[in-house]
Amino acid sequence: MAEDYPDPPTNPPSLSATALQSKLDTGESVRLLDIRDRDEYEQWRIRGESVTATQLPFAKFLQAKVTGEVDDVVADVDGTGPITVVCGRGEASAFVAGLLTEHDIEAQNLSDGMEGWARLYEAREIPCDDATVRQYRRPSSGCLGYMVVSDDSAAVIDPLRAFTDRYIADATDRDASLTHAIDTHVHADHVSGVRRLAEETDAEPILSERAVARGVDDMTTLADDEPLQVGSATLEPRPLPGHTTGMTGFTIGDVLLAGDSVFLDSVARPDLEAGADGARDLARELHRTLTDRLTALPDETLVAPGHYSESTTPADDGTFTATLGTLRDRLPGFTMDREAFVEYACDDMPPRPANFERIIAINLGTETADDDAAFRFELGPNNCAAAPSDAV
Repeated sequence: MAEDYPDPPTNPPSLSATALQSKLDTGESVRLLDIRDRDEYEQWRIRGESVTATQLPFAKFLQAKVTGEVDDVVADVDGTGPITVVCGRGEASAFVAGLLTEHDIEAQNLSDGMEGWARLYEAREIPCDDATVRQYRRPSSGCLGYMVVSDDSAAVIDPLRAFTDRYIADATDRDASLTHAIDTHVHADHVSGVRRLAEETDAEPILSERAVARGVDDMTTLADDEPLQVGSATLEPRPLPGHTTGMTGFTIGDVLLAGDSVFLDSVARPDLEAGADGARDLARELHRTLTDRLTALPDETLVAPGHYSESTTPADDGTFTATLGTLRDRLPGFTMDREAFVEYACDDMPPRPANFERIIAINLGTETADDDAAFRFELGPNNCAAAPSDAV
């Protein structure tokens, strides 16, 4: 049952998740006051190089209203400038932002709170001569997905179930029918939208044969050498195991949809499929992916990964892409010997994604979850990268 919060003493200004993201994208200074519990704040919060964040519990402001010590409490909020107050759903924060406003402190409420933040989903087109390629990003978790449109057909790669309606609407806006819904692998950080898209459209649900071998029985199996035709464009599968045994990227023209193999700042972690006991074997596969399987692609290949982190610098066009040559120069994994890479990929990994075992089971099809439960399972950072400092 939702908790009842007192009405704000005065109605504060509000800031939407979209407007907040615009500020972060332009590097504008953002001063946040997060009034959730400390555990919630530590597990998952809004981050960014221009963000100054302070956590103070909601109860402290209730008490300050009674004692008249609001100004004293606000003195503990780091940074300068307007304060954006954050909570879970935008209700408690509305009260606090209103309380601050009443005391002539410039404040605003993040409308819909962290739940609204988790529902923010933006898209930009990445350059590709062979088709229109849209890159979707979910800032709250760093998830990236893609839509390929050619002629009157469209394919979605790594869709999130929470945004099924968005993909359908975007295809319709482009006078295209969804013909394929594809996962690059069995995800551990979010609930896949492949099945839902197949139910609601004519899209064929597709997963690589190595991923299907993990026990999936309700998707079309794609062989490693089996191209997919989307209108007049061709999606060529590229086996890139390491994060999982079934990880498969796709090239379209000179663009590589890399899934969870190589990111712009790091490489994928290898322990989410087989646990710590199998991580080193998968790390060796990931090393082979970097040093062998990707050697067939030229430096000019534009890499479009499956995740990014708050420290990732986007390209000049705002997309999270980089050439393969740039990544070969930037990431040590491309030049390490195999066993040194295994140590790099397996040592000191960050916490696993929240509810990852349940999410994997849902994506395998061995468990189910309604939409509300699925949405809540995937809240928080996905932590799919190998290095903690580059966790995405």
